[in-house]
Amino acid sequence: MAGTAVSANRLELLQIVDAVAREKSIDQSVVLGAMEEAIQKAAKSRYGAENEIRVEIDRKTGDIRLHRLLEVVEKPEVLAREISFTEARRRNPAAENGDFISEELPPLEFGRIAAQTAKQVIVQKVRDAERLRQFEEYKDRVGEIINGIVKRVEYGNVIVDLGRAEAICRRDELLPRENFRNGDRVRALIADVRSEAKGPQIFLSRTHPRFMALLFGQEVPEIYDGIIEIKAVARDPGSRAKIAVLSNDSSIDPVGACVGMRGSRVQAVVNELQGEKIDIIQWSPDNASFIVNALAPAEVMKVVLDEDVQRIEVVVPDDQLSLAIGRRGQNVRLASQLTGWEIDILTNSEESERRQKEFAERTELFVTGLDVDEVVAQLLATEGFTSMEEVAYVPLEELVDIEGFDEDMADELQSRAREYLETEQSKADAERRDLGVSDEIAAIEGLTPAMMVALGKAGIKSLDDLADLSSDELTGWTEAADSAKKRMPGLLDGFELSEETANKIIMAARAHWFADEDAAKPDG
Repeated sequence: MAGTAVSANRLELLQIVDAVAREKSIDQSVVLGAMEEAIQKAAKSRYGAENEIRVEIDRKTGDIRLHRLLEVVEKPEVLAREISFTEARRRNPAAENGDFISEELPPLEFGRIAAQTAKQVIVQKVRDAERLRQFEEYKDRVGEIINGIVKRVEYGNVIVDLGRAEAICRRDELLPRENFRNGDRVRALIADVRSEAKGPQIFLSRTHPRFMALLFGQEVPEIYDGIIEIKAVARDPGSRAKIAVLSNDSSIDPVGACVGMRGSRVQAVVNELQGEKIDIIQWSPDNASFIVNALAPAEVMKVVLDEDVQRIEVVVPDDQLSLAIGRRGQNVRLASQLTGWEIDILTNSEESERRQKEFAERTELFVTGLDVDEVVAQLLATEGFTSMEEVAYVPLEELVDIEGFDEDMADELQSRAREYLETEQSKADAERRDLGVSDEIAAIEGLTPAMMVALGKAGIKSLDDLADLSSDELTGWTEAADSAKKRMPGLLDGFELSEETANKIIMAARAHWFADEDAAKPDG
């Protein structure tokens, strides 16, 4: 009868292990390992912490065996962990010094405190295993959409039950004016999964651009099938968004496919995003066309691109300015995020006024510098000449081709232009010397006297001063601030210095550092 009771208890143990493993979705061996560790801890407390005790639970029968390990030594000093060579040989004739002899211990009767300790160990081990399982399960699912049920709301943060784990959607990752209550269903993007001391943290987002892209993928079969690609998304969460799409099949209109019959497809996404207005835009490999599309619904009359700094100037009709910029700059900001370009918007009248001003400045430059009358100067400006260098060094035929100019006149204009440039260069060189800019800097290829004057005024006077700079400090750089890009001027702003030339200038200034290092090395 007693044997039957023991068997029942052992069977019950395995059933408990199986139930816990299933409930927590972890391996049975993890639960058994936790139990073995718990019993080992209780046994050490019963027989003394100095004992080296091993516990084994038979995976088939549920039998629990306790063993004490004793090391074979000549003269035992710690009786609880060591056994004499003579005694070891009596138990096992093959025993040698340094071997371990296993000594079986009687079954352990758990007292109240021992049972409590064992329970704590098992609970902790199972919890650790569950956390590890959650992390392993979700770490590769970052960037996926997941559905869950709101478990509770804490200080605006929504705790979501995913079924096999818990996730958090922070207040700043929720749409504005969005309120969830316990039991609500929620759909969100797995934005991040981190393993932290208190367990894996799964972070959700409903404001991420990828969330919108994946929602369209669920509503538009052509996106799911790869016929239509989403090339870029820019969002002002809960308010407005722009999405750029491209069709890999010329017979399918990507914008129409995403809008759907009577707007059904886009409306499903809008409803999920609490009424966020979505502009669907045709993507184009041509930057100018893409940016013009991105500024919709505003019409664009003209664009001027600067590829080096990814900046574009857009001219719109006077009555379209507010539409192009959008409320609080929203339209142009989203277009800039979507395309990755910095966008400057001018009205037609502003651009015309600026053009007239630039024309007048160039005309005045040619009148003064070339000592010609206004008509000749205006002819040069009209033909697209913008600087004295262009007049001085263009092929002579380009000047001769101007109506009313002959070869003698063209030759004279080039001669005067070169004389003007030499005079200006001499003045700049003298000013450079007065500012204390060294002759070593003057010897660097790519730096004009006017550039050296600008450097001198900024306190850059020696090779070391110049060598300490970065290329950005010479050419200028762009900073992101409040979702907009801001252009920061460099020391040589206005000289149309490319990044490549700026790097060459700085490396030339640093050359003496390496020469000094080589000179300091002992001859080998």
